[in-house]
Amino acid sequence: MLEKANIQKSCTIEQHRIVVDDKLVWTNEENLPFSDFAKEAFQHLDIDYPKFYKMDALSKLAFLAAEYILQDEETNGLALVLANKSGSLDTDIKHQESIQDMDNYYPRPATFVYTLSNICSGEIAIRHGLQTENSFFIAEEFPEETIFAYADYLLQSGKANRVLCGWVEYFQEAYRAVLYIF
Repeated sequence: MLEKANIQKSCTIEQHRIVVDDKLVWTNEENLPFSDFAKEAFQHLDIDYPKFYKMDALSKLAFLAAEYILQDEETNGLALVLANKSGSLDTDIKHQESIQDMDNYYPRPATFVYTLSNICSGEIAIRHGLQTENSFFIAEEFPEETIFAYADYLLQSGKANRVLCGWVEYFQEAYRAVLYIF
């Protein structure tokens, strides 16, 4: 079974800070809304990926954590296993509000796309060309045993040579991402 000793790399994003392998790599003012923090963190990466600006907050959070952890990493054979508590609830609420607003009724297809929590996994897979296993779990708290057991299965079965896994939670400006490469 996988243990923390098997972690090759880690990334945590919370409280307007990005930490990779216990080293602070980027931070900004804590009173900024997440959208501004995410935009600045993305610009700090200095990559050309215009699709980032169209993503919902959960996808931006997952995307940023993946970008910071996968810099200079080989992604061939990398599986992806993520979890969170709220699923895509933040985006679901925004989509529902657009449907209920009779004066300004216009449900946006661009918002509807993000009403599935695993879309954030898809954004990472597309960006990094991942063609391996991709799973997303919903749980009250990080289901460490389940995630590690599934990652171990993927490695032992040869379905992946490494696994990017972790927690990506975003709901109404409260956010936390913790990703690991095993």
